Amino acid sequence: MILKMDRLPIELSTPTNPSANDAAAVQELLGGKFGEMSTLMNYTYQSFNFRGRKKLRPFYDLICSIAGEEYGHIEVVSYTINLLLTGVSKRGIDPTIAPLADGVNARNTYHFNNSGQTALPMDSMGKFWSGDNVFSSGNLKLDLLHNFFLECGARAGKMRTYEMVSDPTAREMVGYLLVRGGLHVVAYAKALELLTGVEVTKLLPIPDLSNDKFPEAKKHMENKMHLKLYTFSQEDYTQVGQIWHGNHPEDGQPLEVIQGAIPGHPVPDLDEEPQLNAPGSDEYEYDPQMFADMAKKMGIKP
Repeated sequence: MILKMDRLPIELSTPTNPSANDAAAVQELLGGKFGEMSTLMNYTYQSFNFRGRKKLRPFYDLICSIAGEEYGHIEVVSYTINLLLTGVSKRGIDPTIAPLADGVNARNTYHFNNSGQTALPMDSMGKFWSGDNVFSSGNLKLDLLHNFFLECGARAGKMRTYEMVSDPTAREMVGYLLVRGGLHVVAYAKALELLTGVEVTKLLPIPDLSNDKFPEAKKHMENKMHLKLYTFSQEDYTQVGQIWHGNHPEDGQPLEVIQGAIPGHPVPDLDEEPQLNAPGSDEYEYDPQMFADMAKKMGIKP
């Protein structure tokens, strides 16, 4: 089970230059082949399908812990897309002025046709994410090797997306994911080394693990977020430290397991877009008493 928290792993500011096309580019990090939907669902199904859990508990704990973190990653990418899309059309309730006219020039018209200018589970070209992207072979070595490859591919995608967008909000999000995704690369490499004896870290960097060229990643490195593996559980997955220990291969600093979740930051409150009927509450102002009266009529006790 997942304990859901109304928080994001980082604080997201309002974009200085909202852009539908930047949002389309960031969609790759959500629903692309190497996006956060893929990492989340790969690790989730591998954890569900894990056989021999008692015998191989540290590896199960690792996959589960990273799966828990990936849920927060799809959230932070989605909110970045939402913020980049907020205000890119003409707000109002008059349809005759074609308030969505700029949508025809956007690379991804789904954001205007099929959502309230918000994220969708798709890639940068509008192709919806598919379960075909899930690899759960049942063979632990193969799954770990795939996960290592998946995180390396995801890292390459983040670097390229960073080079495509210039908005500070988007780059802040990508910088954070570069740090945390880099941790996952190292974690799966260490798991493979423990399981097989092969020095997978000699393959690193694939691509370069260094975040020195990305200013937005530096503060997270200074806060040692490249060293801290969170279990995203207060009581379970306690054996992950049998894998996540020693020193980081890049800077030699000691690795650390933290029982629990990243503290997080408040979720952005998205502005209404009445021209899209989003959220479609123009008929009334929010009134808690109204909901209480409706619940009473329905026989629901407070």
